[in-house]
Amino acid sequence: MRKGTNPAKFVAHVEKPQRITVAVLNFIPFMSGFYAQTLDVLKTCLGTIWENSDLPYDLLVFDNGSCQEAIDFLTDAQDEGKIQYLILSEKNMGKGGAWNMMLKAAPGEIIAYADNDVFFYPGWLSKSVQLLEHFPKVGMVTSRPYRTDPASYSSTVRWAEETPGVTLERGKFLSFEDFAAFEMSLGATEEIARMRYNASEDVRLTYEGLTVQAGASHWQFTGYKSVIEEFLPFSMDRPMRQVKQLDQRMNEAGYLRLMPTEILAQNISNRLDWIHKPEQAPQRAAPAGLRKKVLQQPLVKRVLLGVYDRIFRMYYE
Repeated sequence: MRKGTNPAKFVAHVEKPQRITVAVLNFIPFMSGFYAQTLDVLKTCLGTIWENSDLPYDLLVFDNGSCQEAIDFLTDAQDEGKIQYLILSEKNMGKGGAWNMMLKAAPGEIIAYADNDVFFYPGWLSKSVQLLEHFPKVGMVTSRPYRTDPASYSSTVRWAEETPGVTLERGKFLSFEDFAAFEMSLGATEEIARMRYNASEDVRLTYEGLTVQAGASHWQFTGYKSVIEEFLPFSMDRPMRQVKQLDQRMNEAGYLRLMPTEILAQNISNRLDWIHKPEQAPQRAAPAGLRKKVLQQPLVKRVLLGVYDRIFRMYYE
C-alpha cells in the first residue's frame, strides 16, 4: 500500500529538450593497438562540440560497449552537465544497432550526428541548419565538402537539373590539400590521394543565392529526425559496413544530400598527431625507417591487415 503523496505531483515545471540534438556514437573496447589514442580523440571530438557549436543544443552520447576508462570519462562529463543524455550499452550492438536506438531516442526535431572521431570548426552547426532549412526536401547535410560516390547523390543532381533557377557546376573546386586531408585521415597515401583527386570532380549547385556541394555521408550529418526515422531500422548483423544503407536509401527516396563549400568538420580517425586545418597543406611524414618501409610493402601490409581483420571479427562479430 502506498504511503504519502508522490512529491513529483507538485512539480510545476519540466525541462523541454532543445530543438537540436547533437548525437555522438562512441566505441572504445580497449586502450591499446588501434584504440591507443581513441579516448583522447573522443575528448577532442566532444571538446570541439562544446566549444564550437553556435546554436542551442542538447548532447546525446551513445556508448556501444566501451572499456571502463571511456565510461568513466563520459559519466564524469555528464555529472558536470556537459552531456544531457548518456546511454551506456553493455553490448556492442554494431553501428546499425546503435543507430536504431540513439536516433530513435534523440528528442530534438533536428539531429546532428557524428562518429566519435570528428573535429568541428566554429560555425558548423548553424551552417548545417541553414542549409537544411534553405533547400527543399533535404535528407542530410555533412559539414565538410569532399567527393562522395556520385551514385549516392544522383537524386540531388537530378533535382538541380530539373529545377528552374538552380545552377549546376562541375569541376575541381576543392583544393588538393583539402581533398587529401580527408583521404589521408582514412589511411590513404599522398600518391593515392593525388590519383583519386585527378580522377574525380566536384559537383556544386546554387539555389536562391546559396552554393553547396552535392553529396553527404554517414560519418557526420545533420537532418530532420522525421526524415531519418523513415529509414530505420538498420541491419544489425555486422559491427560496421551496414551504415551505407542510409546513404543509399535516402538517395533512392529522392532526398537532397548536401555539403557546405567550406570545411566545418574533419575526420580525425584514431590518431591526434595531425589534424588538418582548412587551406593548409597536410604535413609530410618524416622519411620512413626500415621497419616502416617493410610494413608498407603491399604483400606484407595485406597479410598483416588480414590477420588484424580476422582477430577483430573473432571478438566483435
